[in-house]
Amino acid sequence: QVQVVESGGGLVQPGGSLRLSCAASGSISRFYAMAWYRQAPGKQRELVAGIFSDGTTNYADSVKDRFTISRDNAKNTVYLQMNSLKPEDTAVYYCNAELGVLGVVGRVGYWGQGTQVTVSS
Repeated sequence: QVQVVESGGGLVQPGGSLRLSCAASGSISRFYAMAWYRQAPGKQRELVAGIFSDGTTNYADSVKDRFTISRDNAKNTVYLQMNSLKPEDTAVYYCNAELGVLGVVGRVGYWGQGTQVTVSS
């Protein structure tokens, strides 16, 4: 079994910073990619940032130059450093992990439970 758990959300004032963490644990054999998505009330879930096994990253245009995704391979953990936060960044942030799992052929996708980020004065 594999678990994906996010942490680090909260309430922050505009212009502030937060760091989200996403930890994958269990019978993991390989890391393919991990990504952060977000979903605001009444809107579709959207990709925020992703990181691949070779270290390549990609970002939504709305967060470029403000957010940074990184990973700690030893801990199977990915971080999202969010700076210069804006009210429009308010959403539930979800982690998605594409992993190899012991005893399973191919890659398997997992979602975390989500963490709320609220940017408000």
